[in-house]
Amino acid sequence: AGGSGDVPSTGQNNESCSGSSDCKEGVILPIWYPENPSLGDKIARVIVYFVALIYMFLGVSIIADRFMASIEVITSQEREVTIKKPNGETSTTTIRVWNETVSNLTLMALGSSAPEILLSLIEVCGHGFIAGDLGPSTIVGSAAFNMFIIIGICVYVIPDGETRKIKHLRVFFVTAAWSIFAYIWLYMILAVFSPGVVQVWEGLLTLFFFPVCVLLAWVADKRLLFYKYMHKKYRTDKHRGIIIETEGDHPKGIEMDGKMMNSHFLDGNLVPLEGKEVDESRREMIRILKDLKQKHPEKDLDQLVEMANYYALSHQQKSRAFYRIQATRMMTGAGNILKKHAAEQAKKSSSMSEVHTDEPEDFISKVFFDPCSYQCLENCGAVLLTVVRKGGDISKTVYVDYKTEDGSANAGADYEFTEGTVVLKPGETQKEFSVGIIDDDIFEEDEHFFVRLNNVRIEEEQPEEGMPPTIFNNLPLPRAVLASPCVATITILDDDHAGIFTFECDTIHVSESIG
Repeated sequence: AGGSGDVPSTGQNNESCSGSSDCKEGVILPIWYPENPSLGDKIARVIVYFVALIYMFLGVSIIADRFMASIEVITSQEREVTIKKPNGETSTTTIRVWNETVSNLTLMALGSSAPEILLSLIEVCGHGFIAGDLGPSTIVGSAAFNMFIIIGICVYVIPDGETRKIKHLRVFFVTAAWSIFAYIWLYMILAVFSPGVVQVWEGLLTLFFFPVCVLLAWVADKRLLFYKYMHKKYRTDKHRGIIIETEGDHPKGIEMDGKMMNSHFLDGNLVPLEGKEVDESRREMIRILKDLKQKHPEKDLDQLVEMANYYALSHQQKSRAFYRIQATRMMTGAGNILKKHAAEQAKKSSSMSEVHTDEPEDFISKVFFDPCSYQCLENCGAVLLTVVRKGGDISKTVYVDYKTEDGSANAGADYEFTEGTVVLKPGETQKEFSVGIIDDDIFEEDEHFFVRLNNVRIEEEQPEEGMPPTIFNNLPLPRAVLASPCVATITILDDDHAGIFTFECDTIHVSESIG
């Protein structure tokens, strides 16, 4: 009877304890004994565990963002390359060492998914290579969120009436196809091939798919293999003087993944770089500088350049690492890194202005070009440049040296190398000097060169009669300094252009009997 009486009690105990489970030891925090605390102990433990959870969360995010910052440094490395233009001219520019597509699919993806990967590894290794509560859903959920939610939000937040273009369209198609294949493959290895078990060959084959995905995305980005047969172009055979159809270019009016249609040859390879793109960037920077000069006329050229760089930095396209680091900095109270940069520049500007106010500007002669930009035809013979003195004691004689510097124009071929000294005598506020321009009969693009001022000084007479004047610039007052702009740009406009030959219309209808 006693034995039969014990059976119901055991069944009752099983029913009452069916909803509970044993707590497992944590990786960082152990189990807090005793296991049946009072209400006050429960509240205290909740607060401690919650604070520890927030602390660990911020710690993981900071470590991950340090990792992302190092990846950003690696992927932003640049190297100088020489571009050979179709007309035979060469120019030097900088390009990224890492391909943007490859870096986004490898280092950037690793850095952004590092917390999820670490959590999954910790769980798998801690459970004896048996999936726990997180399982594959840690990675799959993050990837699905990026593919569906992020893309949906990016499409939704575009203002009405505006459009956005996918920069690398072919790469987008390749990565989207591989993302869908990844979900199908994961289902196959977990539910079809070996349900509930990941075998070694499945893991190795899954790992092999990753470099294949990166390789195909790189091929799509570089337009290699079958991509170069998608369009036709025409070129002239230099030996026979006929037009030959070739492959690998895009027709006019078609824009693929935001790249320029015209390219240059770089050490025998075709690279998507165009001089027009550089000119557009230069014109955009000049426009920004002009706007900043109008808004802040009191600032010098160096400060305006710093402000223009900040403006360009805040409006240019940024990587995934930048936004992730920025979010962590704002969440932890570090603030906006761009605004902090602007504040540092403003502080630097104010400190420089305070230093300048210590010296009376009435005693300082500022010497500069006015204007700083000149244009002349190739057959003009010479161009006149004007040096201006402003402020200070105009009864003193000011000396300033000048020297020409090559730009796209070369001394001896396009202009005459010139150097000398401009003397602003007492009472003179401006002085002109000339630079010779060499004329030729060869058609070429408009070119430019520079003239730089340096070594400004004033002349003081010694009190003793019969002594030669000495030139120095170390006296506290009065003195002369170079002001901005101290570099003049001279653009030589070519006058040997033979004109533009075109048809009056692209289509002509004639009768068959016109002869």
